[in-house]
Amino acid sequence: MPTSTISSKGQVTIPKEVRETLGLEVGDRLAFEVRDDGVVEIHPETIDVLSLCGTIKPKIRGVSIEQMNKDIARSAGRK
Repeated sequence: MPTSTISSKGQVTIPKEVRETLGLEVGDRLAFEVRDDGVVEIHPETIDVLSLCGTIKPKIRGVSIEQMNKDIARSAGRK
């Protein structure tokens, strides 16, 4: 079982074996959950960007040709 020591600043170095098992890299965040039975669970909070695909819906589904032409004409008139 990997072990670690708490520094005077309350910091802990996560053993390499644990980092590799959890897939942790520099800058990753961890969440700590203290269960009622006193066991502490550590959960990586790293989110794969691809897992977010489709979770955010755009406000505008698209732009019509007519709207594009209006916007181009309006922007050309400013110059």
